[in-house]
Amino acid sequence: MSPRSGRLLVIDDEVELMTALCESLREVGFDATGVAEPAAGLAALQHGDFDILISDLMMPGTDGIQILRQGFQLDPNLVGLIMTGQGSIQTAVEAMKSGAFDYVLKPFRLQQVLAVLDRAMEVRRLRVENLRLRRYVESLVFESDRYRIVGQSAAVRKIVSMIEKVAPTDATVLVRGLSGTGKELVARAIHGNSPRRGKPLVTINCATLQESLLESELFGHEKGAFTGADKSKPGLFEVAEGGTMFVDEVAEMAPGLQAKLLRVLEDGHYRRVGSTQEKRANVRVIAATNKSLEDEVTAKRFREDLFFRLDVIAISLPALKDRREDIPALIEHLLRTRPTGKRPFRVDERALSALCGYDWPGNVRELANVLERAQILAEGQTITTDDLPETLLHASKPAPVVGSLAAVPEPDDLDVVERRHVEDVLHRNGGNKARAAKSLGISRRTLYRLIDKHNLGPIASTDHAPTETPVQ
Repeated sequence: MSPRSGRLLVIDDEVELMTALCESLREVGFDATGVAEPAAGLAALQHGDFDILISDLMMPGTDGIQILRQGFQLDPNLVGLIMTGQGSIQTAVEAMKSGAFDYVLKPFRLQQVLAVLDRAMEVRRLRVENLRLRRYVESLVFESDRYRIVGQSAAVRKIVSMIEKVAPTDATVLVRGLSGTGKELVARAIHGNSPRRGKPLVTINCATLQESLLESELFGHEKGAFTGADKSKPGLFEVAEGGTMFVDEVAEMAPGLQAKLLRVLEDGHYRRVGSTQEKRANVRVIAATNKSLEDEVTAKRFREDLFFRLDVIAISLPALKDRREDIPALIEHLLRTRPTGKRPFRVDERALSALCGYDWPGNVRELANVLERAQILAEGQTITTDDLPETLLHASKPAPVVGSLAAVPEPDDLDVVERRHVEDVLHRNGGNKARAAKSLGISRRTLYRLIDKHNLGPIASTDHAPTETPVQ
């Protein structure tokens, strides 16, 4: 059995059970603290940093649900578990509504508890990491609010984590991603949060210039170096001295220039066109491509040695369709930072559903263009499906909306929202309850209880419901 780690607080007025459970948890590596009084447990939460709170459901003067709620007020990232000998679907619903991650029925085997705790510790780790990244994103410096990194998806969190690690260094970075995914945005974030942020960030797109012009733009030229060169001109590497050079669409660079870029990356040396004098650049390079450089190397269109030199740190940006959960936040951000008028626009529920259900081949750039068009065409300050392109509406698949722009349901409709969400996740996972539970961030047992609660009926699946055998 692999050793566990984590700080656990167990609250149970059954002293013998609480003591035995804590001893067993310590034997497998947990730092477990046990108390018999709810008041003592809340005091421990105020003065200690616990990962998981395990509370009995029924205790004198209070219950585990109230303890969990008070615990979450002290630490919103705390993971709560309920122990109960009075298991029922209603108990599970109440526990989940209070924020419990899961619950265990008494009597239980240690292995049952450990299985739940392993999942709970992973949730705790993710919550703490998300909090750290949110704080880091809030501390990021952007040249303007328009260029902020927006989203809370796992893909965006991974990108932010990479920026956090590489920004303070001088390492060469290769940003990969389809057109419109935000490669320049990432480059700006890296530069803006690096020690070089007081120096220039210079960008160049290798796909927009012929080889001779691109060489002159990058390295500069001397007077008379070629026809029309009536005076000397510094290159962008000189302009970016001390700062950062963002080389976009680097795969479009001609082989001859690739060799010269490699030399700059290796030792900083280069020459202006038409010059015999060596210059030395103190410039960090961030390159970007929407192509597979591995395929370009195989096809002999890109130098293998340059590829290895660029690929020191690689950051891959996902297509927008692969992070649909970020679309509502992106829409809100784009409407706020790229308005077409003085008054803010909103998106109605049907239009938002269509926007979330579209595959966005042009990614965030296409989304920004669609919203600009919609603002111009909208009657009043609300964007409806009438303001969206017909091609988008025909290609869009209805999608549930989770985000600040979605219509907020009345309290009486919360069960409807929950049912629709569970049903949609099951549908998107082909009825596979194991995958659906993972997507929802809950245990399979909890998912089965939600299915029962909402009378979702039989759903085709490749897995089976877990059986629960009481342990004497």
